[in-house]
Amino acid sequence: MDPLHLKKLNAERRGRRAAILVTDLGDGRDRIVCEGEAVAGELGTAIADAFGSGKSAVVEADGRNFFLNVHLPQPRLVVIGAVHISQALAPMAQVAGYPLEIIDPRTAFATADRFPDVTLFAEWPEDVLKTRPLDSYTALAAVTHDPKIDDSALKAALGAGCFYVGALGSRKTHARRVERLLAAGVSEEEIARIHSPIGLDIGAASPAEIAVAVLAQVIRTFRSRDAARQPKGQAA
Repeated sequence: MDPLHLKKLNAERRGRRAAILVTDLGDGRDRIVCEGEAVAGELGTAIADAFGSGKSAVVEADGRNFFLNVHLPQPRLVVIGAVHISQALAPMAQVAGYPLEIIDPRTAFATADRFPDVTLFAEWPEDVLKTRPLDSYTALAAVTHDPKIDDSALKAALGAGCFYVGALGSRKTHARRVERLLAAGVSEEEIARIHSPIGLDIGAASPAEIAVAVLAQVIRTFRSRDAARQPKGQAA
């Protein structure tokens, strides 16, 4: 591999951005293609499919053979709210391969006793997210039912292009949430990305069942995500 390409690939990986090392098997030349970068022809279609599947493979395109070495950031799940749903969700997410973090400034809820072996922040979301920014390979679930805690995190998630944004609450609760977010400068198009009521409609009633519904919706959204989606202000 060209040392400059290796340097670029490592920079993309450190920044939690997806990239593919494309090697022409005919002449050995390679290049890095970043997610969202336009590539023409059959090779472009194959690269888009590889970003979607996350699987490395040899492909034939435009009369040549290429090896696509895919590097995707591991998806993670950020939960706003140290509640009963979060307690059930934490072990499920870990088993499914989604590292989970919980943020809740309410120190009575955000305790290590209630969330053993979980990355936990007993701080306000806006403070935590300054040093642990969201990105397009992050899912965010807001489950506190408290606008003072949830709203800023939802706004940050939409602005960062998180692949999944969900919020607990009834349709009436969400309608009030929409009004607040619009007043805060969030566009209707962005707000429409929020999954609310949160989780797949499986008739969930208990916190554990809601956790199952949320994780299933996160996984489905990730597997069917639009690979071209970019954070607000970033060129496609």
